[in-house]
Amino acid sequence: MKQFIRFFATGAVCLLLLLAAGCGAEEKQQATTDISWDEHVARAKDTTVRFYMYGGMNNVNDWIDNVIAPAVKKQYGVTVERVPMSAPVFMNKMLAEKSAGKSTGSIDLLWINGENFKNARKADLIEGPVTPLLPNYLAYVNPDEAATDFGYPVDGYEAPYGRAQFVFEYDSARTPNPPKSFAELQEWVKKNPGKFTYPSPPDFTGSAFIRQVFYAVTGGHEQYANGFDQALFDANAPKLWAYLNDIAPYLWQEGRAYPKDPAFQATLFSRGEIDVMMAYHPTHAQNRVIDGTYPESVRTFVMEEGSIYNTHFTAIPKNASNKSGALIVMNYLLSPEAQLSKFSPNIWGDFPVLDMNKLSPEVVAQFAEVDLGQATLKPAELSAVAVPEIPSEWLEALEQGWEEHVLKK
Repeated sequence: MKQFIRFFATGAVCLLLLLAAGCGAEEKQQATTDISWDEHVARAKDTTVRFYMYGGMNNVNDWIDNVIAPAVKKQYGVTVERVPMSAPVFMNKMLAEKSAGKSTGSIDLLWINGENFKNARKADLIEGPVTPLLPNYLAYVNPDEAATDFGYPVDGYEAPYGRAQFVFEYDSARTPNPPKSFAELQEWVKKNPGKFTYPSPPDFTGSAFIRQVFYAVTGGHEQYANGFDQALFDANAPKLWAYLNDIAPYLWQEGRAYPKDPAFQATLFSRGEIDVMMAYHPTHAQNRVIDGTYPESVRTFVMEEGSIYNTHFTAIPKNASNKSGALIVMNYLLSPEAQLSKFSPNIWGDFPVLDMNKLSPEVVAQFAEVDLGQATLKPAELSAVAVPEIPSEWLEALEQGWEEHVLKK
């Protein structure tokens, strides 16, 4: 989910970042904080919000189109127009508009996180701070739990949207005793050649897997929390390359090829070509059981060294033409009804970002009653092993290093 599912900015983005940083020609718009919430609500009526977001998850698309859009239209008179677009593309679009001096852009709301948010903030592309304006944020969110995004300060420039956590999947009918640590996984892969693989980084799930291994073989995540350290990277990264190269000959296709994305890897798993799957989504397996892709015997597990989690967010471009409408949608996505509707695996299975201590007992009970399915670990089990993402500079260095020291080795 990076957004929940994360995409890395391309080289063109890097070039445009340099161009955008030097641009100051666009006309200054009225800041969102200059008017009250009630005025934003009034201005938003009968307008359209163009919501740019990753479009590769059909259940998420259906939720936006068939749950969120009708509710926002009914309550506020705002039309939500979902625009499917990957993060590198909308990053380039925003940067190009800025470099061209366009004071009014084509994007009103973004599903964004990670290094894309960091790069957008550094290029002064994001409106904010906006979260102090959102009634639902103020009423239901613990700001300390959404203070950083991959180690980068949020400072109110994006609003939390949902939570994800890394899990492994297995079919209990054919693999009754899956490995429970990365040391056990290393041995299991060798004893079961061809039955394990991972998506090729920079795919989000594949990148998360190598970070999980990195944490495990180097003594945990805490040492990486305070920003990138080249000397520490040079000392510890070889331990990761050694682990991954050790198992490479025993992977699917003997490590000569890697799945391009989790969807292809899930196909291998459902066909029985591999026996352990992975997802940065705790309810992914249950989603697949519900749609018939996986058998009912599939379950999920986490490693004893921990399970990486993150929060994904929405943000408003600084040159958005409909900031008031975007604020309305951003706020509604933080409503208890919206967060509850996406929690069920029958809809999406995205975990809520609301502080249960700030909700009424009746609403807390509704969240507790959601059936996450037998394939999903309980929230308490996931929380017990949750470990945070580290600053995005580490991600980029690990992905580049993987290509050099593992893929091309």
